[in-house]
Amino acid sequence: MTSIGILGAGRVGANLAAKLSAAGHRVTLGVRNPEETAALAAGIAPQTAFADQRTTARTADIVINATPGDTSLGRLTGLRTELAGKLLVDVSNATRDADDGLPGDLCYPGSSLAEQLQAALPDTRVVKTLNTMLFMVMTAPETLATPPTAYLSGEDRNAKKTVTGLLRDLGWQPAWIEDLGGITTARSAEAMILVVPHILRRHGFKPFAVSLAR
Repeated sequence: MTSIGILGAGRVGANLAAKLSAAGHRVTLGVRNPEETAALAAGIAPQTAFADQRTTARTADIVINATPGDTSLGRLTGLRTELAGKLLVDVSNATRDADDGLPGDLCYPGSSLAEQLQAALPDTRVVKTLNTMLFMVMTAPETLATPPTAYLSGEDRNAKKTVTGLLRDLGWQPAWIEDLGGITTARSAEAMILVVPHILRRHGFKPFAVSLAR
C-alpha cells in the first residue's frame, strides 16, 4: 500500500482518487478550499482523505499532478520543498484554449510541461503519463474496443517502474504501456493533445485514447 497525494480535485483528480483508493492505496486528495470536500466525498471511496495541496504534497510518497496544465508550473514550483525527494506523476496538458474552450495551442512549444516541471524541481523525479486520453479512460482502459496506450516519459528508471505498477492498479495491462524514454520524450506525448479537440468537435465527449496500433 502506497501513500498517494493527488493535486487537483476536478474530474481527473477525483476519478484517480476513487480508483486508487479502491485498489488499496492511502490516497489524499488535495483541495483548494474546504468547501470542495463535501461535494467530492460522495463519489469517492470513504477511506480517501482530504487536505490542502501543500499538506498533500508534503505527506505523500507519490504525488500526482492533476491541476490545470496552464497553471501547473507556477503552482508546483511553489511546492518545491514539499516535493523534494518525491515521485511526481504528471498527467496534465498545458494548453491555451481556442475560442470554443477546447485546447488550441501548447503552452510550451518545443518543450513540455513535464520538462518544465523537472527543470524547476530538480530534486523531484517527474514521470509523464495518462495525458493522451479522456479522463474516464485513465481508470477504465478495458472499456475501449481497441486496447489503448499509456505512454511513459521520465529520467528515473525506478520511478517509471513504480508508475507502471500504479497503472496496473488502474487496470492497464503491461502490453498497453509504452516507455518512450527520458523526460524530453514527453513533448511528443503532450503534442498529441492537439488532435483531441478535433475529435471532440466531431464525436463529442465519448471515451477515447490516442494510442499506438501494432
